[in-house]
Amino acid sequence: MSSKRYTEEFKIEAVRQVTERGYSVAEVAAPEEG
Repeated sequence: MSSKRYTEEFKIEAVRQVTERGYSVAEVAAPEEG
């Protein structure tokens, strides 16, 4: 398995969601259950 699990674009988008919407890292990293 490649050590680069996430692409640069994915990481940028994740950071954007955190900064814009105030999500915690856990909420972004884990899919929402329900």
